[in-house]
Amino acid sequence: MADSILLREDLSGGIARLTLNSPGSLNALSDAMLAALTDELATLGSDTKTKVVILRGAGKVFCAGHDLKEMQAGRASPDKGAAYFAGLFARCATVMQAITTLPQPVIASAHGIATAAGCQLVASCDLAVAAEDTRFGVNGVNIGLFCSTPMVALTRNIPPKHAFEMLVTGEFITATRARQIGLVNRVVPADTLADETMALAGTIAAKLGPAVRIGKRAFYDQAPLTLAEAYAQTGAAMVENMLMRDTDEGISAFLEKRKPDWHS
Repeated sequence: MADSILLREDLSGGIARLTLNSPGSLNALSDAMLAALTDELATLGSDTKTKVVILRGAGKVFCAGHDLKEMQAGRASPDKGAAYFAGLFARCATVMQAITTLPQPVIASAHGIATAAGCQLVASCDLAVAAEDTRFGVNGVNIGLFCSTPMVALTRNIPPKHAFEMLVTGEFITATRARQIGLVNRVVPADTLADETMALAGTIAAKLGPAVRIGKRAFYDQAPLTLAEAYAQTGAAMVENMLMRDTDEGISAFLEKRKPDWHS
């Protein structure tokens, strides 16, 4: 529906595109937006036809973070908002983790600004493409709120000193700088952002979907492990992958110099 706060388009080749559709609030992660994302990500998690997900924002920006008006309204409760704030940050954390645990790769397609929890959203996605004029910041400190929860995703994307500088100064960085430090993969002209993001999604969608799902799960599962544990975990993932019918077919096709006949 055109008036939905979160739009989903199922495109060709197994690509789903989600659009944060609240341009009047700069696509803020309001209670309604978080609820919509939670529901849609749960639906996508069981969708075997979708191979790649693109996440973008409608209007002038990608996402400006939490809805500050809603947050201030939460202070009206007898506990001065303590329970509301705890629930809000927990619900936001659930969305960010759902992106990481989603079987499909998720590509952020960023433009305009991605600030605070909006920057967290970019950092939580598996990949990110940004328009040249995009600015990124975890600028809550400028209004007296250190971006502690966005810090979790940010510090898992970029080196600690770069992350802390962004967090403690509240300064914005350019898309070029974001690429240099590892927050985004590609920086493209604004008028080609949609096409460039689709091209990347298409490249991934052309791969064997179940293999990519196994690989994404293994990518995150092995990260916190010791070296020996990581090799044991990824070895098991490789065995699981090798025993798939379509992997057998893919290897045979490569050796026989023909196109694989994949069923999934």
